[in-house]
Amino acid sequence: MRAIVNERFGGPNWLRLRVLPLPEINEHQVLVRVHAASVNPYDWHMTRADPWFIRLTGNGFWRPKQLIPGADFAGVVERTGPMVTRFKPGDEVFGLGGGSFAEYIGVREDRLAPKPANITFEQAAAVPLAALTAWQGLKRGGIAGGKKVLIVGASGGIGTFAVQLARHFGADVTAVCSTRHVEVVRSLGARQVIDYTRADYVRSGQTFDLILDLVSSRSTRRRLRVLAPDGTLVVVGGPLRRSLLLLLTSRFSRRNMSFFLTENSREDLLRLGELLEKGEIAPVVERTYQLEEVPAALRYVEQGHSQGKHVIAVRH
Repeated sequence: MRAIVNERFGGPNWLRLRVLPLPEINEHQVLVRVHAASVNPYDWHMTRADPWFIRLTGNGFWRPKQLIPGADFAGVVERTGPMVTRFKPGDEVFGLGGGSFAEYIGVREDRLAPKPANITFEQAAAVPLAALTAWQGLKRGGIAGGKKVLIVGASGGIGTFAVQLARHFGADVTAVCSTRHVEVVRSLGARQVIDYTRADYVRSGQTFDLILDLVSSRSTRRRLRVLAPDGTLVVVGGPLRRSLLLLLTSRFSRRNMSFFLTENSREDLLRLGELLEKGEIAPVVERTYQLEEVPAALRYVEQGHSQGKHVIAVRH
């Protein structure tokens, strides 16, 4: 099979297209023929080992242990292990698993869900990591109908899902993005959109019940200015220094603050699949690349100006 290989830490320049044997699967795994994968900030963090402590988390210290990068994918089940009960060859699926920038991937069945019939493989591949992060971040913040929600970084992969999901829960959504993305974000269900090139949301004079911050471009002290006294600040990603300061501050503050990492939940993925089938949420895909163009896709996503997701179409 063809696959993108991460030969050493350092980013897209060290990625190469290689021909490798098909993945071997165990009795609980499924071999999926990948039709599409998508690019996340997670991918360039892992290929660069940035921040540095990634080298201490089991991904390899001198060289990457995960030879093939990529996490999101959608495709067709090719073969199943003898203990697999949920899927059979020919099933269309989407999910999360390490090594998705390849023509085939071996993955545990509990990391898969049936692909909604009303979306393409490219759209399905754009869903798992971004939508799970948005869903879990909003739930952690106590999302509910009628709450005033601020989503900072609303135009990216996570943000475009977060706006739609907050609207699904009946929240009053204010979104922050740049000029280029204002109309798209408004079309996703944001009642108010703040163009950060023209106005600073921390000076808006408003307060919010839930702030979902996906870029962490402001200090915790400044963000708390627009958080209601009983509100919750949930931070996903951003500079390591600010994340560590938030964790430290949260231990000594009466305010509700949280920094979290996404959990791979099949239950949540199934629920998202239901919302996709009903048309209540939809992926925003800015551009599609071919497998050999993964380095270019990573470079673009690393700049931090994406509108929705960037997807890799895998030709067979």
